[in-house]
Amino acid sequence: MATPSAKFDGLADSYERTRPRYPVELFAHAVGLLPTDARPTVVDVGAGTGIALEALLPLLPAEADVHAVDVSGEMIELGRQKFPAVTWAKGNAEQHLATFTGVDLVTAAQSYQWLDRPAFRAAAASALRPGGVCLVIQNNRDLTAGGLAADYEDLLEELSPFYSRGFRAIDVEGELATTFDEVRRAEQAWRQPLTVGEFVTMSSSSTQAQRAIAAVGVQFLRRVRALAARHEKDGHVHVPYITEAFYGKAHA
Repeated sequence: MATPSAKFDGLADSYERTRPRYPVELFAHAVGLLPTDARPTVVDVGAGTGIALEALLPLLPAEADVHAVDVSGEMIELGRQKFPAVTWAKGNAEQHLATFTGVDLVTAAQSYQWLDRPAFRAAAASALRPGGVCLVIQNNRDLTAGGLAADYEDLLEELSPFYSRGFRAIDVEGELATTFDEVRRAEQAWRQPLTVGEFVTMSSSSTQAQRAIAAVGVQFLRRVRALAARHEKDGHVHVPYITEAFYGKAHA
């Protein structure tokens, strides 16, 4: 069985270049819940190359103490190049959180489904100060939009072993409510423009696509390219996303 870090080994560059970013407004809400009279401590788990930090860091005061942890050394190396002032660590998110106390904000961006979720929630609650915030944020392709998004899901379900478009149908709000107070949800719909080549690269950086490639080889990427070409307009495809954010406050 592959180790967790193997999911993204060799994919860091593609991941960094083409993975969707996050609406800044959803991070601004989390930052607005933090105290304004102290230096905040932030821990980003499953940080990857720091895509969430791109939106988060400009919203934080310059003196913020920011930490990031990921299982992939390649991801961390790219993240460290982008954000050298952040303290980066390689390892298990839940175990790393256990080394902290008095944290103001814990973030899990596109990583919650990969974590030991009960262990993560317990570790985050223990690491946070009273009233601190746990933010779970995730991008989901908007399947209700039909077109490209629906066709791509059909292809994944056909060729990626055991894949189902409902794999991330997790009741995040309900799960956070078992551990945190005042859990709130927000969402934002948007579209990511990509060239056909960028869409293929983005696809290849995903775990589900890597499973399809392992099963059927380059045939999968050829079909991804053909699919994207069918939906191309004015040189781009426009991938519809709904970004969901969940905010849980630690017990005061």
